[in-house]
Amino acid sequence: MKQLWTGRFSKQIDKKTNDFNSSISFDSRMFKEDIDGSIAHATMLGKCGIITDEDCKKIVEGLKQIKDEIINGKLEIDMTAEDIHTFIEGELTSRIGDAGKRLHTARSRNDQVALDIRLYLKKECDEVVNQIKELVNVLADKAEEYSQTVMPGYTHLQRAQPIVFGHHLLAYAEMFLRDISRIEDAKNRMNYSPLGSGALAGTTYPIDRAYSAELMGFAGYTNNSLDGVSDRDFCIELSSALSLVMVHLSRFSEEIIMWCSWEFKFIELDDAFSTGSSIMPQKKNPDIAELVRGKSGRVFGDLMTLLTVMKGIPLAYNKDMQEDKEAVFDAIDTVKMCLTAFIPMIDTMTVLPQNMRKAAAGGFINATDCADFLVSKGLPFRDAYKATGELVAICIEKGLTLETLPVEEYKKVCDLFDDGVYEAINLEKCVNDRTPVGAPSPSNVKNQAKRIKDIVK
Repeated sequence: MKQLWTGRFSKQIDKKTNDFNSSISFDSRMFKEDIDGSIAHATMLGKCGIITDEDCKKIVEGLKQIKDEIINGKLEIDMTAEDIHTFIEGELTSRIGDAGKRLHTARSRNDQVALDIRLYLKKECDEVVNQIKELVNVLADKAEEYSQTVMPGYTHLQRAQPIVFGHHLLAYAEMFLRDISRIEDAKNRMNYSPLGSGALAGTTYPIDRAYSAELMGFAGYTNNSLDGVSDRDFCIELSSALSLVMVHLSRFSEEIIMWCSWEFKFIELDDAFSTGSSIMPQKKNPDIAELVRGKSGRVFGDLMTLLTVMKGIPLAYNKDMQEDKEAVFDAIDTVKMCLTAFIPMIDTMTVLPQNMRKAAAGGFINATDCADFLVSKGLPFRDAYKATGELVAICIEKGLTLETLPVEEYKKVCDLFDDGVYEAINLEKCVNDRTPVGAPSPSNVKNQAKRIKDIVK
C-alpha cells in the first residue's frame, strides 16, 4: 500500500525502515475511532460546502461499509500499511475513487491521530470505571456481611487495635472510589476535539470545528492548534490514574497473599483462583494476587515511558509521539486484565472469622482501651498510657493477656482499676464503641457500605 507522503520522494522506503516506522500493528485497534472521526470530518466538510454533498454522501457510506466489514470479518486490515489511517483512506479511495481523496481536505494526520486516541481513550475510561465499580460493589457487599467480624488492625505489620473485617475492606473501596474520580477527571480533560488543528497551524478552509466536535460527542474543541496536536498530557494523566489503581490492587494483593498463609489463615481463596506446586502436593498458591502485584510494575513502566517520551520534544508534532499508544494501551490492557481476575477472586474467597478473632485476642490490641478506662476514672492519658504499658510487660512476663490478668495485678499498678476493666477491654465492645464517623463500629461499616453503593450507582 502506498504511503500518503510519496510525492516528495524519488525512492521507495527501505523495507526495514518501513517496518520500523509503521504503527499499524498497534494503532489498528483504533479503526472504529478513525472511521467515526472521518465520518464526522466529511459531514462537516459537506455542511460547510468544502466538498459536494454527493462526495460527502459517498465518503460517509463508504466509511460505514468499511467499518461494518472489518467488524464482521469480511475485510481484513492490511498489516503492511503504514498505519490505520493510511489503510482506511486507501481502502476508501479504491472503492469510491476521487471522492475518497477529498476526505483529507483541511485535515492532517497529526490532528487525525490526536483525535483517534482521544476517542479511543474516552471509551476505555468508561470500561475501566465500570470494572472498578463492580469491584467496589463486591467490597461493599462483603463489608456488610462481615461488619461484626473482629480482626486485628495493624501498623508496621504489628497488631495495633481491634477493627472489623468489613472496615478493612471498605478502606480499599474508598481508594478505588478515588481512582474512579481520577479516571473520570482525566476523561473530562481529554474530552476536547483537536480536529481542525491541522499539522500545527490550522487550515485556511472555512471549517466548523464546533460542529465536528459535537458530532463526535466532545464537550468542545482545543483552543490552540499547536497544543491540539503536540501534547499527550491526557495519555500521561490517564496512565498516572491507572498506576494508582495498580498501587491499590497491589497493596490489596499483598494482604490477600499474607491472609492466605498459614501464619495468618484469615481467608482461603477459591480453587478456581489458586494454583498448586509442581513438587509440593500440599501447596495452594495465591498466584492471581501475586501476578496482580507483579503487573503493577508494568503499568508504572508505561507511565515512565510516556513521561520520558514527552519531556524533551519541541512543539509541534514529533515522531517520538508515536510511542504514546503502545504505552497507554498496555497500561489499559493490564489494568483491565488484572481487574477481570481480581474481582471474582475477592467475590469467591472464604473468610475465616474464628481465625481473625483468635489473632485479635493476642498482641494486646485492646491496650489503648485499657488506658482509656483509666482516663474515664480521671487519670491523665499519659499516666494511663504508662500504667497500661506496665501491665502489658507483666502479661508478657507471666504469659497472660489483659483479659486473663487477675484484677489484683491491675490494682498493684493503679488503684483506679476495678472489675469494670474487663468489660472495657472486651474486643467486641472495643469495636462497637468506635462510633465516630469513619471508625470501625459495625453500625458505621453498614452505613458506609450503603453510602458507597449509592455513590457507585
